[in-house]
Amino acid sequence: MDILNTFLFIGFPYIAIAVFLIGIIYRYRYSKFTYSSLSSQFLEGRRLYWGSVPFHWGILFLFFMHLAAFLIPDSIIAFNRHPVRLLVLEIGAFMFGITVLFGLITLFVRRINNPRLMPVTSKMDITLELLLLTQVVLGLLLAFTTRWGSTWFASVLSPYLFSIFTFQPDITAVSAMPLLIKLHLIGAFLIFTLFPFTRLVHMLVLPLQYIWRPYQRVLWNWPRKKVRDPKTVWTRFRPKNN
Repeated sequence: MDILNTFLFIGFPYIAIAVFLIGIIYRYRYSKFTYSSLSSQFLEGRRLYWGSVPFHWGILFLFFMHLAAFLIPDSIIAFNRHPVRLLVLEIGAFMFGITVLFGLITLFVRRINNPRLMPVTSKMDITLELLLLTQVVLGLLLAFTTRWGSTWFASVLSPYLFSIFTFQPDITAVSAMPLLIKLHLIGAFLIFTLFPFTRLVHMLVLPLQYIWRPYQRVLWNWPRKKVRDPKTVWTRFRPKNN
């Protein structure tokens, strides 16, 4: 068991970091035009909206909450000393987790049920969505069964993660954590490892210039609902969109 814990919580994190750094640098240098999320909005827009918006807002909140617990653990612990603040934080995080789960399920069902999306869908896309779904479900189970996660994250996992990044790994506390927490942590390392090979890399090249870019108008030369309908057969004579 000690050997397994050593590999999962010392060896695997360093493998993930190495693959992440080498992968994103190599991909940017030799295939930078693949740094894209391959938008499918033209192919289907309604379910994309109801999946993408909840997912992105929810994941942003959860990401920064985890980041805060990692970077300023003492402040998080001090904030949580007041029961009301702790409850607000825990309930808020759980609700945002539900929001992410709703968005992910909507996006996954949309992708596998719409034939129009298959040309822009890869096996890695499906793998990534399943992995994210598993990770979110594990996180929600943790929040429900192992209460006050923001506090024990800041007091146990943050020191462990700091020990990894300072090359002085200490897995004493992590090794004693429940299995559910270990699985959630391993899932995070796995996502980190696969990051350079998925569409998640678009997070590293945010199109900030869009903020001040003039609005782009999209004109349809064919009825939009008919174009997006999977039952509509494409032909070479169909007018193209501008």
